[in-house]
Amino acid sequence: MKTAIVYYSMSENTKYVADKIAEKIEADIIQIKPVKAYPDEGAKKFIWGGKSAVMGEKPILQPYEFSVEKYDRIILGTPVWASNFTPPVRTFIKENPDIRGKKIAVFTCFSGGGADKAIKKMKKYIGIEEFEAELILVDPKENRKVEDDEKIDAFCQRLKENFISQL
Repeated sequence: MKTAIVYYSMSENTKYVADKIAEKIEADIIQIKPVKAYPDEGAKKFIWGGKSAVMGEKPILQPYEFSVEKYDRIILGTPVWASNFTPPVRTFIKENPDIRGKKIAVFTCFSGGGADKAIKKMKKYIGIEEFEAELILVDPKENRKVEDDEKIDAFCQRLKENFISQL
């Protein structure tokens, strides 16, 4: 089963997890970035990012290579901003509506809270009932914990088991 991990990362936490998952399940990685970067420090980081997430903005993305036909599974990775998935991921989903026909999993990284709400909103935005697997981590790169590695392992194991059960 060919898998793509599509993610946005501001503080490298989401990138860290994407890299770990890709290594464990041999997935392709597609990092998405907005043309106009969000402020990444101070109050502006929270004000602009939170406003953009709450308002459902869809920023223009830098060019990326992704062809939905190449993949059986898409794993979406996103930070959580104001209990929402990030605007760059929103743009990616809008630009690639055919992901609905694939198996989709999700992982989130956050500092404050609201990951469950963000995942629920993402399901609704994509138009699906459930994700194949879900993973929620609190600052996994900045605050490395054995428990996070175990959660990542369990997430990858679930994906592998789902693949085997389809053979």
